[in-house]
Amino acid sequence: ARTVVEAAGYGPAFNHRVGHGLGMSVHEYPSVHGGNSDLLHEGFVFTIEPGIYVPGLGGVRIEDDVLVTSDGVEVLTSFPKELTVLG
Repeated sequence: ARTVVEAAGYGPAFNHRVGHGLGMSVHEYPSVHGGNSDLLHEGFVFTIEPGIYVPGLGGVRIEDDVLVTSDGVEVLTSFPKELTVLG
């Protein structure tokens, strides 16, 4: 996520971790960021939530919830990601 945001020129505008674990609390282990080398295990549920925040303009954060499976990862979120203009 961070690589894509940085490649688009918005690296400094992505000023938080990539995601976090989900469970009984809102923000649980594991913390998903470049400095965490802990392995993810089957059954972990966590968020991937890149965001870009441009001072004086606005921002956006897109969040997916994912489950680690024996085959990789399953995205649990089904909300569309296409730009929708309201108004």
